[in-house]
Amino acid sequence: MLRIPRPAFDANATAGGKDLGDLPEWDLTDLYPSDDAAELKRDLDWLEEACRSFAADYEGKLADLDAQGFLEAIHRHEKIENIAGRIMSYAGLRYYQQTTDAQRAKFLSDHQEKITVYTTPLVFFTLELNRLGDAHIEALFDADSDLARYRPAIRRIRAMKPYQLSDELEKFLHDMGVVGDAWERLFDETIAGLEFEVDGEPLGIEGTLNLLTDQDRAKREAAAKELAAVFADNIKTFARVHNTQAKEKEVMDRWRGMPTAQTGRHLSNDVEPEVVEALRDAVVAAYPKLSHRYYELKRKWLGLDRMQVWDRNAPLPMDDPRTIGWAEAQKTVMTAYKGFDLRMAEIAQPFFTDGWIDAAVKPGKAPGAFAHPTVTDVHPYVMLNYLGKPRDVMTLAHELGHGVHQVLAAGQGEMLASTPLTLAETASVFGEMLTFRRMLEGAKDNAEKKVLLAGKVEDMINTVVRQIAFYDFECKLHDARRSGELTPDDINALWMSVQAESLGPAFDFMPGYETFWAYIPHFVHSPFYVYAYAFGDGLVNALYAVYEETPEGFQDKYFDMLKAGGSKHHKELLAPFGLDASDPAFWDKGLSMISGFIDELEALEG
Repeated sequence: MLRIPRPAFDANATAGGKDLGDLPEWDLTDLYPSDDAAELKRDLDWLEEACRSFAADYEGKLADLDAQGFLEAIHRHEKIENIAGRIMSYAGLRYYQQTTDAQRAKFLSDHQEKITVYTTPLVFFTLELNRLGDAHIEALFDADSDLARYRPAIRRIRAMKPYQLSDELEKFLHDMGVVGDAWERLFDETIAGLEFEVDGEPLGIEGTLNLLTDQDRAKREAAAKELAAVFADNIKTFARVHNTQAKEKEVMDRWRGMPTAQTGRHLSNDVEPEVVEALRDAVVAAYPKLSHRYYELKRKWLGLDRMQVWDRNAPLPMDDPRTIGWAEAQKTVMTAYKGFDLRMAEIAQPFFTDGWIDAAVKPGKAPGAFAHPTVTDVHPYVMLNYLGKPRDVMTLAHELGHGVHQVLAAGQGEMLASTPLTLAETASVFGEMLTFRRMLEGAKDNAEKKVLLAGKVEDMINTVVRQIAFYDFECKLHDARRSGELTPDDINALWMSVQAESLGPAFDFMPGYETFWAYIPHFVHSPFYVYAYAFGDGLVNALYAVYEETPEGFQDKYFDMLKAGGSKHHKELLAPFGLDASDPAFWDKGLSMISGFIDELEALEG
């Protein structure tokens, strides 16, 4: 039950360019002044005693508590979550700034281990809570409205009741958690430490991936081949990480009696499996009218007989390759946010002025981007690898949307602020859409409009089509791992089995592309996370259609949805907008917006 927040890397983060202006860095002093601060030692000492005393006061006694006593226990548990989350946020954020620094890695590992040891006595709380009868729990809620506020969180905890193990085994698995974390750190440190060379220039992974969006096709090809060569040199390590993580998950799922490898993710996302499958099936059925159709258009624009994988994110021939400085990126996003609602811009402003963003690409820094909520009485932090491409502006809009959401949801407290992943992408994708619409309105001519539309379509394909292909790859990987160890070639084959289907007949696939699964962090950090992107994109497309059709009062309903955090199910959150994600036709509405943008592109051709 203890929720220690972790950053989840966003998959579509990209980067490229120089001369960007004054890029901000994190100021982590709102968490702790330094890694040897007296406040940090004070909180560690408090946490150890608080966990011990909590267990002494409540273990074996939950069934005897009245409503007021149960509410007090929840408040004490939330305070423990808060302090543990503050410590781990500080240690984790320092680490992601420089994952190759041995001292930072040790600091993170040491504090993870301490907190695991300190919090082991708390494992009983969830187990005893799940042994209480439904009638008993409901009677407690009926007796105290303040306690009833926690009903959604308790419901999600009790959803795990059928998969709960013995107290002793649950404590053992809690202690063993640091072992799985070590494999995640091995992956992070390996990725951050990879060295590439393209046209004689040494690069890290962010800079090399960025070259896949370069105007020069020869440079894109060189980058793709260098990525493949370096991944191949390290493929045994990546295969070992994936085999171990997938096997660990299989063992856990088997002992818990979970019917599928995806069940745990669906439970944590508070979403029904049939809703996810409806989403997946709708996207796969739409491949021909989305990615296949778009990439055939792009093939013609690029003047190619066949597309290669290094052409997938290539800029269009009429694209302006200029670099977008940080000040312009900030102005673009903030203008879009302000145009929607002044409150949104006011919440976003401190990210830029108060050291809540770390934007620059630096040696050893984790690749990608994320917004990390920390704890509810501090504030989120946003990490970017900003290098000045239009997609980087969209990444800023995306992560800032997460940040605004996290600020608004913080009022729910530790236990209810955390939004299930499926809804956690709502504000981020909505922020992107606002920024895109603002940029489209400012387009000077059809050529610029075409570039903007094509860029948005590509982002949406990356968010929807590519992520569902990732999800299918993960499903196949975890299913295959149940039958035994997977060689690198086995994993490569699974990867390629979803690529042609999702990208379409316009593409050829170079030798070496089969290893490109190796650098995707979600597969290691958060198995089956990726469908949340497609869920969020479809949801936001439907939301935005409501906004365009009936803008009156939309903003207030939108802010209420974000403020709710994890206190409501997706059905409750979407009902005020007249939407229902469990309706199979819901996903077609979202996908039709992408198809509509492609229609506009085709019309511009005429």
